[in-house]
Amino acid sequence: MPKIKYRLSLTPEEREQLEGIAAKGKHSSQKVLNALILLNCDEDAPKPRRLREQDIADVLHVSAMKIHRVKQRFVDEGLEVALGGRKGQRAYERKADGEFEAHLVALSCSNPPPGHVRWSLRLLADKAVELKYVDSISYETVRRVLKKTNSSPGKRTGGSSRRRETAIL
Repeated sequence: MPKIKYRLSLTPEEREQLEGIAAKGKHSSQKVLNALILLNCDEDAPKPRRLREQDIADVLHVSAMKIHRVKQRFVDEGLEVALGGRKGQRAYERKADGEFEAHLVALSCSNPPPGHVRWSLRLLADKAVELKYVDSISYETVRRVLKKTNSSPGKRTGGSSRRRETAIL
């Protein structure tokens, strides 16, 4: 456990907001849990609770480290971050734009290379790079594009997945 002790004091408005979150069932479980942690760690509560972090952790069935992290986020970054956590910082650039998707679907509908019965996802990814549609692409991205367009190379029928049975006369 870190040696830094975070002491937090909630304003009456913050306390009221947290009690509303804890009382109503219209929030995510983690948000309710974080609200309960903050309410139990408030040192300026009207009825002060003299519970240690480990006691709160035992009652809420969380680790003492979680309590420490929620208190730290509240002190350092405010109530909203303490309740909901931080938003992701990474931004991903999409490789599969509409033009690439159209080329990939057309490629998957064409005849497979010699020596192959059908296109595999890896073959499609390699061929897309070879034809310079993209610089690099993973077979997983190819799978997602084809799944989205409903053009999976292994699919037998275009629409319904039901088999058509013919009667033997």
